[in-house]
Amino acid sequence: MPKLKTKKSLAKRVKITKNKKVLRCKAGRRHLLSGKYKNRKRNLRRMVAISKAERKMIKRALPYMV
Repeated sequence: MPKLKTKKSLAKRVKITKNKKVLRCKAGRRHLLSGKYKNRKRNLRRMVAISKAERKMIKRALPYMV
């Protein structure tokens, strides 16, 4: 069986925790920040766990990480 390739674009976008949880950054924090409230910008800093529905796709794209 040949080796499986890792999708490098996804590997750069997500972080795998020690317990194999997949975390991603929230969208909406790149530009136009002056129009957003302080609380909203603070909440956008946090990382979010990926839903169970997307976990199967990520497992296929990152075969040796998850």
